[in-house]
Amino acid sequence: MAEVLFYERPVPLNRNDHKDLRLKPIPNMKFALGAHSVPLTGVEFGLAARDLPIVFAGNDLADAGPVALLGLRQNENLFVDAEGQWTPNIYIPAFVRRYPFVLAEKPAGQEGDDFAVFLDEGYEGFGAEGDRLFNEDGSDTELLSRAVGFLGEFQQHVARTRWFMDQLRKHNLLEARNMSLRKGAPDSQDGHVINLNGLFVVNEEKLRQLDEKTAQEFLREGVLGWIYAHLMSLNNIDRLGQRLGEREQAESGAPRN
Repeated sequence: MAEVLFYERPVPLNRNDHKDLRLKPIPNMKFALGAHSVPLTGVEFGLAARDLPIVFAGNDLADAGPVALLGLRQNENLFVDAEGQWTPNIYIPAFVRRYPFVLAEKPAGQEGDDFAVFLDEGYEGFGAEGDRLFNEDGSDTELLSRAVGFLGEFQQHVARTRWFMDQLRKHNLLEARNMSLRKGAPDSQDGHVINLNGLFVVNEEKLRQLDEKTAQEFLREGVLGWIYAHLMSLNNIDRLGQRLGEREQAESGAPRN
């Protein structure tokens, strides 16, 4: 997973260097404007599938992982407007919600836990105003404790998702898929087809051919639920095309400089 997507200046959280640092809520998500996809954990599939296409992306099958498609053009998130407002009632992936904090692996040889908390020093909400990250005695404030707890849960879900991907590869359930979708409203006269390449999806025929023991294990472990959420989410690809058509129409109608 691209752990530091969004992060301009990620640095390790330090009780000395950041003892006086405060966090002021910023009511926008402009940091996500350029993300046309973000990694997704399996536990999110059920909620994300209502709104977002869930596919598997990577350089090849060996490193493919689940992502939520947020746009169809490079560096464009169709769910964040120019003011940085996420579309109401649309699921926001945990990968986005954890910002400006992140857990990152420590360099080899360093003592302690395998992961360390990092923050983005470029985040405009950090400064001398807002809520403290550390108490006067150097202990974590409730704000920081909640953030670190969320990061820990997220990392557990990442590990579970990697196991899920291992199962899909083990049983040869993923196949490369080139997808076509129509941009714009269904009845639009000027819409056209967009092709999406380099993606992987679950092969439903191979899924139906699983032996009974594997199918029971998948059912018991929740794998089947994640798979069917992914398959159902593919219906959202056409809706994404409609959103792009609406944005392009708005762009063409905007006053020119």
